[in-house]
Amino acid sequence: MDAAELRAMQAPIKERYKTDPSAAVITLKAKGSTDSESISCKVETGRALAIAGLHPATGGSGLELCSGDMLLEALVACAGVTLKSVATAIEVPLKVGNVFAEGDLDFRGTLGVDKETPVGFREIRLRFEIGTDAPQDKLDLLLKLTERYCVVYQTIKNGPKVTVTMARV
Repeated sequence: MDAAELRAMQAPIKERYKTDPSAAVITLKAKGSTDSESISCKVETGRALAIAGLHPATGGSGLELCSGDMLLEALVACAGVTLKSVATAIEVPLKVGNVFAEGDLDFRGTLGVDKETPVGFREIRLRFEIGTDAPQDKLDLLLKLTERYCVVYQTIKNGPKVTVTMARV
């Protein structure tokens, strides 16, 4: 796909959102259920069933997916798609486009070993390695726009309001 094809594909969508802003608001959903036999959660991904469990650093077997890994994988997926889309739109030819995410966790917080230790990632690093002949000013723009339009990156960076409820079924 080239820049013209991308613009042509997105033009009617963008126009619709300009004329009807409410049409642009979509609620994405995720669903999972706990397993009665083990400490795991079956997550419906829309493509397959993913089973998430405890990380080995918290007593897990390592056979199930770690939700922290899944968060980083979602960041890599979104950043990679956004990078490719933006590169196409601004006509930066990518011969290679690798995306890496890594994050640091201190499991003392997760396990309640130290009440002062925060729970969650204390730092996440996102890195792109690209092969291109594009000039540096285009690469600077590519990075700026990729950061700006990557949904998962912006969500992590800006921390949206999150509400939690519980209901008896």
